[in-house]
Amino acid sequence: MKKLIGWSVVAAGLLVSVTAQAEVWPSKIVKAVIPFGAGSATDVVPRMVFEKVAIELGQPITVENRAGAGGTLGSTSVARAEPDGYTILAHSAAHTIAPSIFPDMKYDPAKDFSSALMIGSSGNVMITSPMKPWKTIQEFVAAAKAKDAQITFGTVGPGSAVHVSAEKFRLAAGFEATHIPYRGGPEVIADILGGRIDFYFCPLSTALPLIKSGQVRALVISSATRWPDLPDVPTPTEAGFKDGETSNWFGIFMPAKTPRDIVEKFNAAGRKVLATPEMQASLARLGVELTSMTPGQMDEFVVREMAANAALVKAANIKQ
Repeated sequence: MKKLIGWSVVAAGLLVSVTAQAEVWPSKIVKAVIPFGAGSATDVVPRMVFEKVAIELGQPITVENRAGAGGTLGSTSVARAEPDGYTILAHSAAHTIAPSIFPDMKYDPAKDFSSALMIGSSGNVMITSPMKPWKTIQEFVAAAKAKDAQITFGTVGPGSAVHVSAEKFRLAAGFEATHIPYRGGPEVIADILGGRIDFYFCPLSTALPLIKSGQVRALVISSATRWPDLPDVPTPTEAGFKDGETSNWFGIFMPAKTPRDIVEKFNAAGRKVLATPEMQASLARLGVELTSMTPGQMDEFVVREMAANAALVKAANIKQ
């Protein structure tokens, strides 16, 4: 009997400890891991949100860029971190593509993470050098389908969101192209500007200034609707290539066993920040459209995205 009472006291103490932890969280610096390089869309967008969420939570949020292996290196580190709310992950659509590309991954995006905040989504823009002969997407596709055409495209790695956009459009338009993976976006853009590769589905936030300055030509946007700042750039369906749309989303995750109170508190702070006109205007300038989801809805979204991306990876024969 004494033994049973003792265990009850221990269990009650643990419950109080966990509850207290959630109530006082955060009481120290929160580390956010971004599994891609600095300056990428997956880096720029979350950083902007973290700056304001940190103020809302009353503790700094530091960022660690841990790139490599299609985003799986940084993600693995967070999946293995203590589930106490002090190590979080900022990721993109690549989070749900990775399982189909890297069969030996040490984590499951659905089972080993809890969704904490959906920021929003953005289209990728197919850009090409003004030195190239095509001026419209229809002219490009005609050239790509010509006999002996040797079309090349760049990405930031196999299974990245920009890679998926390129492959889905390629399948919808019905042409062949050679994939050239790069270490990062700046290297891809350098070869686009030099005319050394033919196209790149560039994140909208990165592409906009290049398009506005005339350094690159925009042929099509991957999203289902046109972007207001690019009124003359059609969607795949508008251009006559049905089912060629994709979008790149940005979200925040925590290790799966993080107390639910902590997840909900971060979500509430994040959604409060995203609801401000200032943040909405800042994200709009980067081509990001806000998407409101509860953590539970986002968990379900991740599962659906994993299934859809698995089918696309198989159809396009995407490999690492």
